[in-house]
Amino acid sequence: MNVKDGVCARPPTGVGSRTTRSLSCVSSHGLSEQGLALNWGGGPPPWVPGHRPTPQSASPDCCASLCAWPRVSGSRSLRAGRGLACQGLSQPTAAFLSGSCFVFPGSLDASPSQTGKNEGKGAKRKTSEEEKNGSEELVEKKVCKASSAIFGLKGYVAERKGEREEMQDAHVILNDITEECRPPSSLITRVSYFAVFDGHGGIRASKFAAQNLHQNLIRKFPKGDVISVEKTVKRCLLDTFKHTDEEFLKQASSQKPAWKDGSTATCVLAVDNILYIANLGDSRAILCRYNEESQKHAALSLSKEHNPTQYEERMRIQKAGGNVRDGRVLGVLEVSRSIGDGQYKRCGVTSVPDIRRCQLTPNDRFILLACDGLFKVFTPEEAVHFILSCLEDEKIQSREGKPAVDARYEAACNRLATKAVQRGSADNVTVMVVRIGR
Repeated sequence: MNVKDGVCARPPTGVGSRTTRSLSCVSSHGLSEQGLALNWGGGPPPWVPGHRPTPQSASPDCCASLCAWPRVSGSRSLRAGRGLACQGLSQPTAAFLSGSCFVFPGSLDASPSQTGKNEGKGAKRKTSEEEKNGSEELVEKKVCKASSAIFGLKGYVAERKGEREEMQDAHVILNDITEECRPPSSLITRVSYFAVFDGHGGIRASKFAAQNLHQNLIRKFPKGDVISVEKTVKRCLLDTFKHTDEEFLKQASSQKPAWKDGSTATCVLAVDNILYIANLGDSRAILCRYNEESQKHAALSLSKEHNPTQYEERMRIQKAGGNVRDGRVLGVLEVSRSIGDGQYKRCGVTSVPDIRRCQLTPNDRFILLACDGLFKVFTPEEAVHFILSCLEDEKIQSREGKPAVDARYEAACNRLATKAVQRGSADNVTVMVVRIGR
């Protein structure tokens, strides 16, 4: 596609981070304040059997000493959402209140004082559109306990050209690349990789990313013992995106005339039961999670779109000497982060991805990865419930020698992609669904 239709954006490296937020309406997902805001003070220690801590007493220092706190390695900012009373709490306390899903901004080296200033600036300039998307954002809460067993992951995909002259999307499904990555066996037992790339200005950038990004990832994946798996995987992803972009730009600039192709990227790297989601641009990743209290499935965003109209993205572009006109970089490009787009890199467009970490739980059903061609005509909630209805359709016939569950997931992808075109999406449409097995 020639231009991209982003909606909102993820903060760039070291600039006014929006930080991790919980879902704005906790009660709508069946979560009680008491279950999330556990601040202990006086009375028996919280680890005494039978003790029920109360949210009224507050002593974060007591909580911070617990050995069960989630680790927040390399994270500059983490805070619970508007529905939680966690202002002024220490970072370990806020981490506990928000659960165990973290956002890793692009840099590891921002100072706390600068981060605080930037957060204040960003909060003042939050738009209504960001508020809306923030309410959909997954900031993993303690909806249910994580499982010690490794969940099986299997990907399915369908794509439609739509009204475009050519198919510029690309995708990769690697259900198990453990052997290729050769991770330290004492720490990691399974590695999987799934990705969707939405090209614009041609197919070469998306095709190049689909062919090379996972290869670079495998080469850079930690082979020996590491102190922190999370920190090491995050650094691996950052280096992989940078290297892949540099490789493509070098090849593109050597052509006559130079290639001007670009591509979004949304990648899910599963390390055992931990998902690492790295994304550029406006393709999206959505997690379908079942809530036992409300007995409903929720669509939880694992990624956030990058659009030059978003405050921090625009500031980075203007600082680099570019400008934003009509919601586009230099009045042309509608995403502020991408692979390729060499002519815009000097104007502040970057290939540094947002990276998020999410712990899988027994209540998770599937992951949806799709380009913006789908989300122009489907909301995340609509797409998730459309897939669920297909999975429950007993009329779907399985082909000879193929399990019924595979037939239903394949049908769900095909039906959703076809429905998007029928609803009027003129863009390429790629729908990938990753089944989370027991």
